[in-house]
Amino acid sequence: MKIYIYSTHGGVWLSDLSLKERFIYSLERKKVDKIPVCSVTQTGIVELMEITGAKWPDAHYDPEKMATLAIAAHELIGLEAVRYPFCNTVIAETLGCTIETGSLDTQPQMLDFPCKKKEDVAGLSIPDKLLESKRIQIILKATDIIKSRLSDDVPVVAGILGPAAIACYLCGVNNYLRWCITSPEVLNELIALGTSVCTEYANALFDRGVDAVVIIDSEAGPDLLPPPLFESLILPQYRLLTKNLNGHSILHICGDATDVLDMMAASGFEGLSVEEKVNLTYASQVISGRACLIGNVSPAVTLLGKSPENIKKEAKQCIEDGAGILAPGCGIAPRTPIENIRAFVAARDEYYSEKGV
Repeated sequence: MKIYIYSTHGGVWLSDLSLKERFIYSLERKKVDKIPVCSVTQTGIVELMEITGAKWPDAHYDPEKMATLAIAAHELIGLEAVRYPFCNTVIAETLGCTIETGSLDTQPQMLDFPCKKKEDVAGLSIPDKLLESKRIQIILKATDIIKSRLSDDVPVVAGILGPAAIACYLCGVNNYLRWCITSPEVLNELIALGTSVCTEYANALFDRGVDAVVIIDSEAGPDLLPPPLFESLILPQYRLLTKNLNGHSILHICGDATDVLDMMAASGFEGLSVEEKVNLTYASQVISGRACLIGNVSPAVTLLGKSPENIKKEAKQCIEDGAGILAPGCGIAPRTPIENIRAFVAARDEYYSEKGV
């Protein structure tokens, strides 16, 4: 028996929600008939590149190819959001990092960074015409193309580097780890600069019609930054950032973010995306309704390498354990078979069917 739930949100049956409505309701922690299944991290898959002709590395730098590949993950394999871009180097390159363009199945990587020593930080500033920079213009043009080709019923999700990640890119990981202990005031300057850049860039994306921005900030997590420094250096910047964003926001931190979950939930982000190292049952208890929990099927172990049956089993367990949006725990590996992602999507529907909903 199929159960229909009536909602006062606009006076509609929840079973009639569009993909966008279901996604936004989930972020806002409202009732939905079933949780969304999508990726809030990278979705570029080599099989999709071959089908569409929109291949890396060109799809990182050509707005039309970027839009084509991003939409394909929704139209051809069923992910319930269009998420782009496919790398984390847009802001880094804009602020002076040297970037290697990558290949068909590898993402662009940083080769060099501008802040070799602490004195370099004082001379760093946000470009006067940040939004007119080459890489950001590519993303904004891709946004326009996606919005023009996509039904308004499908959520559009853009990923950008977060404040800690920007700081780490600008000074290099060795300086980042050293300065967080020896010169936190210098690192704080870089993080604050990152917050300003995030705010301006994200709001430009919202102005173009993006439904949610994902702040990719793994460098803020316990794998690199001790939790007490998260509280002193990162949390104030997150609160400032979320206060000034003009749309829905999601925070993604790779690694085991368990020790900072409570602070993540207090940061103002509506969605918290975590990888498989985080126990969802425990995370649900810690977050306690303050944010939508997103995740966390392993992209590298499960989606890339396991059978469709095992993928479905793990995906269903994520829903059972408290995921508010079912998603990979991190970016999808480029060599992941399409059939595995289709199984991942199907798991959500099977879960609710088995529950009689």
